[in-house]
Parts: sequence; structure tokens; C-alpha cells
Amino acid sequence: MAKALVIVESPAKAKTINKFLGRDFTVKASMGHVRDLPKRTLGVEEEDFEPEYAVLPDKKKTLADLKKAAKGCEAVYLAADPDREGEAICWHLQEELSKGTGADFHRVLFNEITKKAILAAFETPAAIDMHKVEAQQTRRILDRLVGYKISPLLWDKVRRGLSAGRVQSVALRIICRREREIREFRRREYWSLAARLAGKNPPEFNAKLVLCEGKKVEPVDCAETATVLEELGYKLVTEPGEGEGALIASAEGVAPAEFKVASIQAREKKKNPFPPFITSKLQQDAARQLGFTVKKTMRVAQGLYEGREIGDAGTVGLITYMRTDSPRISDDAIAAARDYIAETYGKDSLPEKPRVYKVAKQAQEAHEAIRPTSTEFAPERVEAHLGRDEFRLYSLIWNRFIASQMASAVFDVTRIDIDAGRYTFRANGQVLKFSGWLAVYNVGKAEDPRDREDDDTESDDKSLPQLTEGDVLDPEALLPKQHFTQPPPRFSEATLVKELEENGIGRPSTYATILATIMNKDYVVKENRRFSPTELGLLVNELVVTSFDDIINNGYTAQMEQKLDRIEEGQLAWRDALAEFKVKFDKDLERAAKEMRDVKREAIPTDQDCDKCGKTMVLKWGRFGQFLACSGYPDCKNTRDLAEDAEIESDDSSDLKSAAKTAKVKAAPSQVEVEAEPCEKCGEAMVLRRGRYGPFLACSSYPDCKNTRKVTTGKDGKAEAKADVLLDEECPKCSSKLSVKQGRFGEFTACSSYPKCRFVKMKETGVACPECSAGNVVERRSKRGKLFFGCSEFPDCNFVTWKKPVGKKCPDCNASYLVERITKKTGHQFICDSENCGYSEDAPPE
Repeated sequence: MAKALVIVESPAKAKTINKFLGRDFTVKASMGHVRDLPKRTLGVEEEDFEPEYAVLPDKKKTLADLKKAAKGCEAVYLAADPDREGEAICWHLQEELSKGTGADFHRVLFNEITKKAILAAFETPAAIDMHKVEAQQTRRILDRLVGYKISPLLWDKVRRGLSAGRVQSVALRIICRREREIREFRRREYWSLAARLAGKNPPEFNAKLVLCEGKKVEPVDCAETATVLEELGYKLVTEPGEGEGALIASAEGVAPAEFKVASIQAREKKKNPFPPFITSKLQQDAARQLGFTVKKTMRVAQGLYEGREIGDAGTVGLITYMRTDSPRISDDAIAAARDYIAETYGKDSLPEKPRVYKVAKQAQEAHEAIRPTSTEFAPERVEAHLGRDEFRLYSLIWNRFIASQMASAVFDVTRIDIDAGRYTFRANGQVLKFSGWLAVYNVGKAEDPRDREDDDTESDDKSLPQLTEGDVLDPEALLPKQHFTQPPPRFSEATLVKELEENGIGRPSTYATILATIMNKDYVVKENRRFSPTELGLLVNELVVTSFDDIINNGYTAQMEQKLDRIEEGQLAWRDALAEFKVKFDKDLERAAKEMRDVKREAIPTDQDCDKCGKTMVLKWGRFGQFLACSGYPDCKNTRDLAEDAEIESDDSSDLKSAAKTAKVKAAPSQVEVEAEPCEKCGEAMVLRRGRYGPFLACSSYPDCKNTRKVTTGKDGKAEAKADVLLDEECPKCSSKLSVKQGRFGEFTACSSYPKCRFVKMKETGVACPECSAGNVVERRSKRGKLFFGCSEFPDCNFVTWKKPVGKKCPDCNASYLVERITKKTGHQFICDSENCGYSEDAPPE
């Protein structure tokens, strides 16, 4: 029997570590936290803030297994991640396991999962850091107090199921504030003027108008641009462009002015590399360069940290711990990186001294930056052993780390000022002289062009001709151009994480959770990878910010993060921090209970009449946003979806008070209602409703007839709702006719007697099930709508595959079927899905 038990969070981590330790150790996984505050009660004593922890229901079996494994062991080593959350996991495990064993408990810390790091950690075990545990516990209690106190208010004032959080509400406030800035934005016209010039030597180049008699100049409209051009001997010519007020401009030379080189400034510019990744910067660059979400970045990074099988090297943890806010690098890692750079890129690519990066005040010094664990595992060596996403993220981390220890890039920079009368034009040129770190890490890709302001000027990365002061240049053309200022962009995941980081909100381990929470609550949606607040999100933000402005704001949230850091450092008692917060919070709660708007009970009169009883329709707030309801409720329960063309004169659709003054809903029905065919079951009219998955058509005679139709968007962009199409084929279960219906994921064939009969006809592939031979392989969809293939005899047969089977036998291994594979590299192929068979053939052209 093993003498010691080692407990980590995940099975993958346990598998890797188990290979480094001898027979005296048993390595098991806790699968994360085993205890937490109870789900249905506050779980915190409000006088002294003593938490009441309970074993998580889904961890009872895991904890029982760990207790059994701990019995008879001489020592228990707790090896969770080296952060507050990991420290808390270890403490909870010790509290539970110590009840049934006399073993000594030790805390082991390591920043990377390599044999050297693991063995070194076990040689110097320590005790649990209770200051870290207290910091995590304080955050948990703060979040519980805010969530369990504010959420019931929202349930009472708006609807059940809503929630507010200490940090998530601040993130929502940031998104809503940006949305208001966009709505209030008024575009401003401005013009630019460039001259296309030629000297004695090629190439031609552009110079931009910058000064008038030594002062900065920027024409604000067409008239000012025409005046400047007239002084330069040109005439402005315009024609209408696309969009309101847009013009396409050009210039015709009449008597062009003289363009003479006034000054030339040439210098050398150095560009230093970026520091290695911390968590927030990895999340930002993975989003920009790889298109990863924050959640995906952390999931893939977790796998690289826990270890992957790398050929003869066995299981290797490829990167250091991925939740860190420190760019610090160990001396050994720096030395290894410098050796690799000298050998691979030459000694010219090495700076004289190793680069050391400044650590932010709030960063945890004990942590290192995210880096490869060894320079032995270059991306090209491990590519064959990693998935596509793993390889791309590992390459990003590798390149950033290696680049961070390389020599600066050197540019030759030239600035030329050209005089034309009282105006000065300027041309900037930049030529790469020595690539240095840019040979490894292409910074250009790290910038998100969607986050830049509208700027059509040419890049400075261009070569200018050889010129001397006094040279007269030929104006080949003058290029006037109209511009309009652009509203600030909505936040992407990358820019929102950047905003949170810059404001001191959250920490490396919390960014992914913050983003996931506000999306799961339907407070925001992502459109074109940008966050937009929903109607519900705008409303909740308005209510919470109005009542809790002194708590739900950037400054106070950042202060609380600093207090948590002080608790971790042992400089602040955790109960004192909570007591100070609760005094302020209780006052806000008392005021909010009295003053918060009662949105649920607001009913705003409109100019519409009920089509069932003739009474006035009122504007109300429901589960899926605003809707029209009969003022005669409960005698008349008629409701109507609020059409998109409702005239509510308010920039904020959540502001029902201002909407009440001018609620004028157009009488014309929406386009869907106009074009909808009568109900095919009872002949009554179909009306537009809104449900969990968006708008749909329902029979107006509900509840007598429960027929519905899905609303879809046609190729012309118009909304449409197709009626069910009856087929001649009979249902094999009830003999009713089958019909083609519209579902969440497109068309499907099912029994027309639904919901009495729930038969759904699966699309067959023509391949017999290779496991049971009784059924056929048919198309199915997961809960998330992803297509997969399974046996028609399910649940009696559990055969499934993600790849589409083809009715051809494998000529090599005689497998009963092949599967389709389509890639950019190999095109459309049929391959064998058997584990030890690599047969493939090109699919015939369709």
C-alpha cells in the first residue's frame, strides 16, 4: 500500500504527476472544490461572517473515495493550483479528510508540471497559507452577500430568475455605458488632403497636409478644403457617394503651386519586445490572432499545463501555470531562452543583458509569466502530438516568450516636411533595418483593426526616395478625401478583458467567469464577436446602478480587489473588510427596497385597442422583454408582441418612465403577420408571439388550438413563417400523416399529430449500423444543435460517430464502412475510422 496520498484537481494532472513519483505515492483528483456555501440559503452568519460550508452533492462520492484512500497513509500532499482558489481547495480537503486519518498534511506548490519541478516541490513541502484561504473566502462571502441580497429585489421588481453580482454588474455597467455612448454619438465631418509627389529619384510618395503657417490644420468641411485647394492652384470636384452626406472628391490642377522640400529628419528608432504573457494579455492576443474566446483560451491552456504525450519524452507539461499577473521569469528559464536564441537566430539577436520586466503593484511575485516549460519542446517538435488549437496556442506562447528575450528591432525613420505656399505637407517613412524580436513575434497581428479609429492615411512602414533640402517636387495629384468620425466600438472579449484589467476589476482567475456569467444571464449578446446589452441587460443595469451606485462602480470594485490582496498578504483582517462593506451595503439595500422602480407592476397606456374586448392595450415588461397586454386583465388575457416599428421616443428602451409619455404603437401588423397563412389545423389567424428561442407564430384560438410555426429569415432578409407541409407518407407509430416542420435547427420530418405522437423521422445515410446490424445509421443532433450520426435503434444500440459514414468497405482492414473527411489540405476524402488503419481515398466528384 502507498505511504502517501497526493491530491490534485483534475485526472489529467494526476496522470502526469503520477509518472514522476514512485510507488510510495498514490495520486488522485478532487475534481475541483469539494465544499462550498449551501445553494439554497445565505450560508453566512451576518454578525461575524462565519461561513457555513457543505459538501457539494456531486462530490460526495469523490470525497468518500479520497477519505478511503487517505486511511492508513502516513502523509497527504495537497497539490492544487498555486493561487487563492487552489489554496482554498486544499484547505477544504484538509478540513474534511483530517476527520478520518492521522496522516500529516502538506501543501506542495509548483509552477510547472515537469519532473524537475515536481520532485523539487515534494522535497520542500509547506503548510497551507491561511491568508490566501481567507482572501478567497472573503471574495466568496462578498459575492454571496451581493448576489443573495440584490437578486430577490430584482425578482420582486422585474421577474424571477434575475441576478446581480459584485463584479459581473460592473462588467455589465461598462458594456451598457459604451452602448449609451454609441447611441448618443453624433458623427462629425472632417477632410484630409494628401499630395502625390515625385522627386528626381523614385519612388513617388504621399505627403499629408499638416500645417498652415506653422499651426496645425484640418479642414472640417467641403468649403474649407476647396479654399485650401484654390490657394494651391487646384479646383475641388465632388460627386455624391454612398450614404447620407457622403462625397467622392478629386482635384483638378489649374496653376499648381511649387512644392519644395523644407526639412529632412532622419534617425534610428528601436522597438523593444513585449514581456511574456500574463493571463489577461494571453486572452487578448488569443482572441485577436486566433479568434479564441476567453473560455476556450483557458481550457486549451489548462490542457497544455496539465500535460500531453510527446513521443519518447512521455507526458510533459508544456507551459507554466496559466493564471498569473506577473511577467517574472526564472533565471534558469532566461538562460535557456538565451542559449536557444543564440543557437537558432545568432548572437546578434541577443541583447547584452537578459531582459527583466517590471511587475505591476498588484501582481503576485511568487508567480511566473506564462512560458514554455523547456526550450527542448519547440513548436515544430510537438506539432504532431497536439491538436490544432493546442498547437496554435502553444506557438503563440512560445513565440512571445522567445521574442521577449531577443534584441530590439531597429528602424530607419525619416520625416520630410514639404512647403507649398503657406501650407506644409509631411511624409513619414520607416524601413526595417534589423528585425530582432520581430523575426519571431509579429506584433502587427496583435493589433485589432476593428479597435482603431477610422484612418485612411498610409502606414509609416514605407520607403521614401533620396531627397535633399531645397529640392522641388512635381505634384502628380492632390487627393482630397472626406471622412466622418466613428462611434466608439463595442467591446470584444479581448477589449473587455483589457478594460477590466486596466480598471483593476477582477483577477486572472476570474475574467472568464465574469464574461460567461453576463452572457448566461441573457444580459448581453455577442454579434460579430462584439458585446451588445440586451433590453433586459439595460434594464437590470439601470435598476442596480441607480440603487447601488457607490458599490457597483469601477473605483469601489478595484478598491475591494486591493483589500483582498492585502488580506492575502496578511495586512488586513478579513472580518474587518467584510464589516466595512456591510455597513455601506445595508444602507443601500434599505433604500433600494423602498425606492427601486417596480417594473413588474408598471403598465403604460398606448394608443392601441385590444382586438378581443376593445379596451386599451398597455405596455408591460415580461420574461422576454416589453409586450402589449390588455388593460382589462384578468378578465381579458389578450397579449401582443411589441412590433419592431413601435414609436417609443427614448434612446434607452429600458427606460419605461420616459416611454410612458410617448408610447405610440403603430396599428399596422408586422410583416410576418401580414404574410402568415391561416392555421392549417383550425383555420383561425396566426399571431406573432415571443418565446424562449425568439419570435414564433401561434394560433389565435389558443388554448383550444396549440399549433405553432417557427419564424425564420429568408434569403431576401425578410422574416417568414412556413406552414407545415403534409406528406403522403404515414407515421409508423400512429398511422397519421407525416409533415415537414420547421425547428430550431432547420427543417425536419415528424408526425402531424404532435404532441399526441412525438415520432420524428431521422435522415438515413444508407449505412447499416456496424455494431448491432439491426438498425441504420441516421443523422441526429445534440442539445446544442451539433450534427452527429447514430444508430436508429437507440437506446438499444449506442453506436455514435461525429463523421458521416459512407457505405463502402475498407479494402485494407475490411471494416464495414468508411467516413467522410473534408480538409483544406487534402480536400474531400473517404477514410477508414478503425483505430489501427490509415486507409484513405479521394471522394468522387459530385
